[in-house]
Amino acid sequence: MPKEYLREQLWKLYKKLPEELQEAVFSQETADSIGNACERNQVPENKIPEVAERTGYVLSGLLPPNEFEDTLIKKVKLKAETAKNVAREINRFIFFPVKEILSKLYEIEIDPPARPPGVIKEVKPKTSPEKEKPETTDTYREAIE
Repeated sequence: MPKEYLREQLWKLYKKLPEELQEAVFSQETADSIGNACERNQVPENKIPEVAERTGYVLSGLLPPNEFEDTLIKKVKLKAETAKNVAREINRFIFFPVKEILSKLYEIEIDPPARPPGVIKEVKPKTSPEKEKPETTDTYREAIE
């Protein structure tokens, strides 16, 4: 778990980050994603800055993504179910788009985001439709000449 960092320490770390992570840290899209995830999961308004701070820690290389949910529970004091849902959304919309860079930064494999409940996974057919058709003629149709 990261300790609290001084602004100067964070700024030095930020300057060393890859450009994509620098952009993600301060982007409006990141801020909107955090706000939306917190709003959808009814995170108290006074806790949203703490969620944003911890998200920034992950993007800055201070908090491994696999510890993010536990940090929301232990440090931010969110309920377990709320922390799980917020972490899933932030992982999907913020961390996953930069997963290659985060993987290199932390030297870990980042799993794709879990699908939210109610989303049906697309199942691809095992064989192509052409192979499944029987090779018989259709007796109900007339030949076109």
